[in-house]
Amino acid sequence: MEKENENPTVRILCPKLVIIKNEPGLQWLIGSPFFPPLTIVSTFRCIHTLPPPNSSSPDFDKESEDLRTLLLKGFHIIGALIVRNNCDLEHIAREAIEASRRMARFLSGDDDGGKSGNHDLIGAVADSDTGDIHFYISRRENLSSLESVTSFVYEDHPEKYVWERGCLLKCELPIKLPFYFPKNSPSDAEKIYLHAREAVVAKFKDQQVAFMVETLNKTSAEVCCPVVLRGVELDFHADFSNVKLSAEDYQDSDAKFLPCAHFCLKSIPGPPVFSAENADKIQVSVLLNRSEKSPKSAVPVAEYFPALEEARLLVVGFKLEVLCFAAKDLPLTHAVSKLIVPGLVDQLNTMTNKILPNLLTQPPQLHPYHFSPPGVLHPITVIYELSYGETEMKQVEVRRSLHMRLGLPSDRPLLRIANALDLSMTKDSARSNSIRMGSLRLKDVHIGIPGSGVSGGFISLVQGSYEYHHYLQDGFDDSGWGCAYRSLQTIISWFRLQHYTSIDVPSHREIQESLVDIGDKDPSFIGSREWIGAIELSFVLDKLLGVSCKVINMRSGAEFPEKCRELALHFEYQGTPIMIGGGVLAYTLLGVDYNEASGDCAFLILDPHYTGNDELKKIVNGGWCGWKKAVDSKGKNFFLQDKFYNLLLPQRPNMV
Repeated sequence: MEKENENPTVRILCPKLVIIKNEPGLQWLIGSPFFPPLTIVSTFRCIHTLPPPNSSSPDFDKESEDLRTLLLKGFHIIGALIVRNNCDLEHIAREAIEASRRMARFLSGDDDGGKSGNHDLIGAVADSDTGDIHFYISRRENLSSLESVTSFVYEDHPEKYVWERGCLLKCELPIKLPFYFPKNSPSDAEKIYLHAREAVVAKFKDQQVAFMVETLNKTSAEVCCPVVLRGVELDFHADFSNVKLSAEDYQDSDAKFLPCAHFCLKSIPGPPVFSAENADKIQVSVLLNRSEKSPKSAVPVAEYFPALEEARLLVVGFKLEVLCFAAKDLPLTHAVSKLIVPGLVDQLNTMTNKILPNLLTQPPQLHPYHFSPPGVLHPITVIYELSYGETEMKQVEVRRSLHMRLGLPSDRPLLRIANALDLSMTKDSARSNSIRMGSLRLKDVHIGIPGSGVSGGFISLVQGSYEYHHYLQDGFDDSGWGCAYRSLQTIISWFRLQHYTSIDVPSHREIQESLVDIGDKDPSFIGSREWIGAIELSFVLDKLLGVSCKVINMRSGAEFPEKCRELALHFEYQGTPIMIGGGVLAYTLLGVDYNEASGDCAFLILDPHYTGNDELKKIVNGGWCGWKKAVDSKGKNFFLQDKFYNLLLPQRPNMV
């Protein structure tokens, strides 16, 4: 931890501090109480502002509602950054600090004033013209002062910094909330419903509640026995600033003193991978203990409260699923009392507020999901309403606003349900997920292959994963005629694995049926062994996926080098696999290596004509996936000079 009498240093972990350059606006700076002060882990864009003439001021009610859901417990607001082309840096920095101080109060439920936080706050100003960023801090003991910071560090390995120090805690809790209200007075339902919710919140802090803590790393041989913590042992009022972290060499076997590290892996086979997906995960289960021994003997008692008038029973169901971030040396008691329980309370309150408007009609079906989007070092939580399909406009608008807040591209589905983190970590669930995603086939076979031999070239590759489809798979003999079908299957697998679609990769027959359905082929085509080409592939992609394609025609294989720049741009901006058709042959193009100065180039070819077993070494060594030059060192042409070629370039859909 930094000492406050030293020169302060801002440490920046997030890969992109300013989400949208040259666009005025405010961003919330996210830190963690488990990291040194002034450490910026991520940044969220403010997307809710007040109506004119105060349109530059945040709408704190809407912003806090969003951030309370998105931000995992274990992260908090440590400041704000304002992008503006105003030279009065200190004035703007004060505006940023005041906004972050007020947001912190809203998130803590203290929006009327009072305690403004127990940590220093950052006010950052980014010049929208030059891009220069200036940092200021407001010390917690002197809120009116402003201190310029000239020392800042960009962390070289931010993922390692976060996940070497921290772990994830997960708590799932289904709740059925029954309550009665007078049939002739439905207006009382809301008050009774909220009272029932408060009773549930009180149970979370009951002395008789128990929390069972266990590891989620079921695949490891290092499985610790579960630990049970009782409500009477927990302190729900302690502040993180007063929490004493456990020493690494803890010896006390008392559960009250065990750190989260007790359930983290001590050794990992192979090189460590630092990410949310590979983080240490701890499961916390809530149990209500009603079997405590009493010093006095007593018989069971049933109380009867007769209704004074005709009543109606309503049962509201919730499925809470809370994810928290904790330092590995944080004691389990504090992880539960300061992270899990507040997280459950916040999520229950959020869901309650969303259900309230339709309580007596059709309550929404709400479900929390956790995502680890690119560029964000920690997971986020989103509550989706399952009453709407993912392609319905209301759900699309929700995702679009999230993409805007996080600075995610607007043409890629990164926050769909299929993108959600799988935190189950059991062998069975991992296998079922693999089957669901069709990943029993070889994926990404180009990774690790030998170089192209192009000197000084720039490599442009397919973006994302794909499956290798080739002759004779699935016990289906298509040798000699099915190469274009297999290339199409590889392309569709790419769209599937990038979550643009959830349809299964179609069989040869289903591809033929699609072409008959649109009137391109006669019914006799179904079940035949007829070839298809680039045009037919474009028809199928349009019908099954709604994907448009660009087709490039070439009169000779000698024209391939002339198309290298265009193909490189395709991989840079679209990133989809390309189908190459020439006569009766078809290939899948995965990338190009191009030296613009010399004109030297090579093409990364995935060959669907392979007929062997799915053995990666055999495929790579046999040249079924590898770099091909238009003319190799022996003067041999890969692309024939006297053959007409079509290239099918599928376009990435503009969707979220």
